[in-house]
This record gives sequence, structure tokens and C-alpha cells, in this order.
Amino acid sequence: MGRIDIDALTKEYSSPSGPIRAVERLDLEIDDGEFIVLVGPSGCGKSTTLRCIAGLETVTSGSIRFDGTDVTDEKPKDRDIAMVFQNYALYPHMTARENMAFGLKMSTELSADEIESRVEEVAEMMDITELLGDRPGELSGGQQQRVALGRAIVRDPDVFLMDEPLSNLDAKLRAQMRTELQQLQNELGVTTIYVTHDQTEAMTMGDRIVILNDGQLQQVGTPLECYHRPANRFVAGFIGSPPMNFLEVKADPEEGTLVNPAFTMPLSESLAGDLDSTDLVLGIRPEHVSLTDAPGTHSEPERLIETEVTVTEPMGDVTNVYLEVGDETITGTVDGHVGAAPGERLHMHVPASKMHLFDADSGRSVKHSDEPIDAGTLADADSQVETV
Repeated sequence: MGRIDIDALTKEYSSPSGPIRAVERLDLEIDDGEFIVLVGPSGCGKSTTLRCIAGLETVTSGSIRFDGTDVTDEKPKDRDIAMVFQNYALYPHMTARENMAFGLKMSTELSADEIESRVEEVAEMMDITELLGDRPGELSGGQQQRVALGRAIVRDPDVFLMDEPLSNLDAKLRAQMRTELQQLQNELGVTTIYVTHDQTEAMTMGDRIVILNDGQLQQVGTPLECYHRPANRFVAGFIGSPPMNFLEVKADPEEGTLVNPAFTMPLSESLAGDLDSTDLVLGIRPEHVSLTDAPGTHSEPERLIETEVTVTEPMGDVTNVYLEVGDETITGTVDGHVGAAPGERLHMHVPASKMHLFDADSGRSVKHSDEPIDAGTLADADSQVETV
């Protein structure tokens, strides 16, 4: 069993200028067998949270429970966890076999034959059997990572904790290891908490992702839920590559419009009546941008925004087009065959159903995209969706 309950977890560090709060009143429930990804920018508190769960950091306040048992003050060795680190943390003087067996020798009463059998079984699973006699200095980064993962798996823990384990690998190997980690976790069914600053890893690997910023929880949800139904502007801007575009607008309920110095577009009556504030931020995903050089023939001319192309980035299947809207630069991701050149004046269109709106002061989401999401992943989110 590997259910984890975190209640009001707070971690503070002392400094000459006063306490630094790395994690602030974090509440999180993780089901047995779930793959959870903690994601956020550097310094957001994700690694500190992981270390608190591992018992490597003392908790300032709050509690951590494993399967209902309070482990807040328990030592790491008493928590039945296995941790994989960013720098692999292999003993350089030991072979891969000795590294994988070391934890079992120190923490169990298994016989030498039983330990050897476990190591061989896991080595076969990780496809590193032929490397068992090599020391870390003789292995590539990917091979060292497999040994480090094997060392964790061989212990058969209740919980895996992984702190940016792929960040030292090159892009191609990192993508390969992402897939292998997911397959392993599915096969083993072990509760896994994975820390990363890479939102691509978060989107592709986790059953749910936990987004942190400045030590505070921003949103917990499935990857698609956080992408299409962000709780606030920070989540919307952090999840997605290229990131969401933001344009300041002012709602005019009487005229039924959204107004920016560079454009004006219609606002639905239903949404205008529900707005608590007229100061808003319009959010546009790059992939929802389309471009036209014939505004007079467009089906929704009232929603067109005049732009000028500043830079293009051909990526093959798509092209990232940087567009000037007034004093702002936004990004559009269009089909790779769409021709656009710097200096060209085009009109940008985004369907009303794909637009996001955020409160300018608090950053909270006012309107989400209507993009469909797998049934069952949203409880009440659909009821929050309005049409611009």
C-alpha cells in the first residue's frame, strides 16, 4: 500500500533577514499506485516537498501520513521509500551489482542468494544485465540512470520518490527514459512522486500534476485539465510550449465588448453579466491562432486582430510566428505550410470558444477554453465555462 496524505505541510528555513517559507500549508492526497508529478519553476518548493516526504527535511508544521500512519517525525529508513536523485548518487567504487544490492544488505535480513536473485531479476527488467560488473565511471549517463532506478526498484518499496532524475540526460535519451519510466510504473503499480521543472515531462508522465509557485499550491489535476482549465494565470502561462499569450483588456458590459488599445471584440451577454471586474487579461494558446491576409472574406470579421509578423520559426510540421499586436508580441503556432514573412501585415483570429479570461488583479480564471477533455476528469469545471 502507498497512499499518502499531506495536511497543511509548511517548511520554513531561518535566515538573517527572517524566516524563508519554502512550502506553505500544502494539502495533497495521493492514491495508492498513482503517478504524481510536482512541477514548477526553480525555487517553487517542489524538491523541498519531496524531501519532507522522504524525511530528509524536518517539517515546520503540518503532517504526512502513509496509509493513515503519521510519519511526519519518522526517520527516512522507517518510511519504506526509495529515492532516485538527479545526480544518480551511485557509489563510484562499487559495481552496478553492488550498488543495487547495497540497500538490501543494509536494510533487510535477506540472504546473499535472495539478494542476488532480486538484483538479477531487476537488472533483466532494466536491460542492464551485461552492465552489472561495471563501475559507474565506465557507464554512460543513461546506463547510470538505469542502475539508479534498478537500485530503487530492487527494494520493492511502497513509494518511489524521484527528484529530476532525467535532467542530466540529452534530449533524445530523456524522451526515451520518460517512456520507460511510465512503462515501469505501470508494471510495478508503485506510488510515485516525480519532481521536475520541465512541463513537458509533467504533461506526458503524470496521472495528475501538482503545480507549485513560491511555495504555494496553484492547481492539482490531470495534465489536460490543467492545460485546458487552468485555475489561474500562472498555471496557464507555465503549462504549454510555447506558453499562452496574454493581452490586457477591459470589459465594457454596456457595449458588450472587450477592449484593448489595438482591437475591440464582442463579449457575450451571459459572461458580461457575471464579471466581478472589468479589468481582465485575455489568454490565447499559440495553437489556437489562425492567420488570414483576406479579412474581408472572413466569417467572423469582428473577431479579427490586425498584426504584423516580426519573426518566424519553421519547425517542420508547424511554424511559430511572432506577431506584434499594439505594443505586445504574441506567438502563433500555425501549419508548417503556411507562408508568413517578417514585416507582413496579417489578421489574427482566435475562436471565441478557445479564449481564456483572467482577473487582472488576482489572476484567477474567469473563463476557460471549451476544448473537450476526457469524461470524468472534470467535476464542476464545465459549469464554469462561458462563451466570449
